[in-house]
Amino acid sequence: MSVQPGWYVDPADTETRRYWDGEGWLGAPIPVDATPPDGPPPVEPVTPAAPTSDPAAPGSEAAAPGGPPNQGPPPGQGPGYGPPPGQGPGYGPPPAQGPGWGPQSGPPGWGSQGGPPGWAPPGGQPGWVPPAGHPGWPGRPPEPRPHGHRLAGYGRRFTARLIDFGLILALNVLVNGWFVWRWWQEWAPYWQELFRRAARGDTSAEGLPVPGEQAGSLLVVILLIATALWLAYEVPSMASGGQTFGKRVMRIRAVPMAADQPLGFGRALSRWSTLGLPTLLWYCAGIGLVLQLVDSLSPLFDHPLRQALHDKRAQTVVVEVPYRPGPAPSDDRNQPSGDTP
Repeated sequence: MSVQPGWYVDPADTETRRYWDGEGWLGAPIPVDATPPDGPPPVEPVTPAAPTSDPAAPGSEAAAPGGPPNQGPPPGQGPGYGPPPGQGPGYGPPPAQGPGWGPQSGPPGWGSQGGPPGWAPPGGQPGWVPPAGHPGWPGRPPEPRPHGHRLAGYGRRFTARLIDFGLILALNVLVNGWFVWRWWQEWAPYWQELFRRAARGDTSAEGLPVPGEQAGSLLVVILLIATALWLAYEVPSMASGGQTFGKRVMRIRAVPMAADQPLGFGRALSRWSTLGLPTLLWYCAGIGLVLQLVDSLSPLFDHPLRQALHDKRAQTVVVEVPYRPGPAPSDDRNQPSGDTP
């Protein structure tokens, strides 16, 4: 997934911003609270190195007799282009450096893969072996930080979902309670007779009462109402802020992978439908419940972004929301009435 050019929080230093041109970082960083300019940063002029008196000295910029004059850095290259002072032609990584030498470029906001200038993992050190699947890293790669936020842990996500399910259950008691009671009345004679036979040790199924004709229709109505209540509870709040009540309590939020912005109705509906619509399949021998269980457990096995199946479909991730205490209340009792200068 390509990231559009623009100013983003520097993953190597979250107190600064840098310009991402679609392939790499460009220009010097600016403070994170400063207003970035429109477009990329201006290209700073390159200060030419002082000529040396010894034409044979390493790094000398004197042109050979009859040869072409020294050329400057290619157009569009920023400050610091080229090898460090004193390095001769053919400057490159130190000998014996393994694969992955040098800063790893990546999309902005996704962890510390893009290091500061001059950063390099200790590839090529004696006895060092890069781990399989992560060339250049001396150990486990750092955890991604989408848009500068930490990924939400599974414990927080599970607790938030339990809170939401509790509220949805309360709504169903109010709206769906009568239909559930009628459905139970249709099935009550069957279960009462089954329990009586079990108490006597009778395992025969002959002559058991048959549930009423309305039992099947009532179950369909109950599942339709429960699904509609879940949709009305979750989709609008997720579309506007990426949080349900449970997520607000646990200080987590769902954000798109492309940008730190609201999900919007379409993405929120796509995310919910993967987990919520299988409720209608509870009628089919509980198949819907199995699908929802698999979806709920999927973040435990997804690395490194901990995405559930509904996150993958909507291209979202769940991150922690940093705690920001509000301003201290001011005491205006001793202030004079009217406008103050």
